[in-house]
Amino acid sequence: MSAGHLHHVELYVSELKRTIDFWEWLLEELGYHSFQKWEEGHSFKIGDTYIVFVQVEERFQEPSYHRCRVGLNHLAFHAASREHVDELTNKLRAKGVPILYQDRHPYAGGDDYYAVFFEDPDRIKVEIVAP
Repeated sequence: MSAGHLHHVELYVSELKRTIDFWEWLLEELGYHSFQKWEEGHSFKIGDTYIVFVQVEERFQEPSYHRCRVGLNHLAFHAASREHVDELTNKLRAKGVPILYQDRHPYAGGDDYYAVFFEDPDRIKVEIVAP
């Protein structure tokens, strides 16, 4: 493994089951597989990189996450193609997930930037971008 490659990201979430229901299908669509499960967490892996979701302790539920505060703004993933972005957009809509920047979709990132932007159940912004 090359130095500097991302090893893992760990996110504390307000409701683990709801989070896994949201993320599991999406990560599998992107090539991840379920990696580890335990009572308070679940991880998904692709290659040597994994994403971990952990149930936050009750005493740390407030204040809730907001991407405009100090910390993580969003997670961005590669799509296989523009068609893949479109397929995922349709699946998100079918699941009732609002698409962000709808008035500029799929070019919200610019004229040469094809992507879909949305939020997970804790309002963490997610981006899927075409090559």
